[in-house]
Amino acid sequence: MTPGLRHYARRRDCGSSLSYHAEVGVHFEADSPSSSNYIQATHHYFRGMCLASWMMIPLVAFAQSTSGVGSGKGYSFFGNAKLVKPGNNSTHAVLLESATAEKPGYSGIDFKVPAGLTFAGVSALSTDYDFTINSCGGGSPRFQINIAGVSAFVYIGPPPDYTGCPMNGWTNTGNLATSASFVDTSQLPGGTFYDTFASADVKYGSDVVTGIQLVVDGAFFFPSNPQQDVRVDNIVINSMTYSF
Repeated sequence: MTPGLRHYARRRDCGSSLSYHAEVGVHFEADSPSSSNYIQATHHYFRGMCLASWMMIPLVAFAQSTSGVGSGKGYSFFGNAKLVKPGNNSTHAVLLESATAEKPGYSGIDFKVPAGLTFAGVSALSTDYDFTINSCGGGSPRFQINIAGVSAFVYIGPPPDYTGCPMNGWTNTGNLATSASFVDTSQLPGGTFYDTFASADVKYGSDVVTGIQLVVDGAFFFPSNPQQDVRVDNIVINSMTYSF
């Protein structure tokens, strides 16, 4: 099979139930179900909405910058990510957008991680953000921590639904990797959606981290205006701050 983007979405009959367990998953898959060339974002369930969405993003997208910007600075862009002016007390920000009417429908920043970084070594994750079209939702935006062909996810927005982020003004997430912070480890053995970093460190602390991304792909969550645009800047990953 030729590598490329495949995007699937379907609605499920939610019946009369008014509450749903929030579950978002992304796992690495390849051109076939048995290899590893794609990331697949699987079921998205959030309270008040029952929606299953599948998106497969080629892993090579994380290794190739759409513009070359930042390729020598420890990060690269993929999908529809692009530099815009101004940033938050810096020259530029990165516009991450997801729109069902525009291919590929997702965008993000792929960060190079130091050799030997373990899950327990991830102690700081944060970003400044400014939503300009719609807000957080559908498990997007999120940090993805890649481990052994799968990912742990750190969602931006107030739990438990990760919706309702402020719009039209710069906001900082605060550190999303404190011991009490939630991390979705449901793709990992023995994992759970509402895991904490403290608990996850016990289970996965020695596992090697092979990559970290900041991803936006939540346009599907806003059916009346299926687009999600957010500017990000001053992204912190451990001791590194990425301003643009």
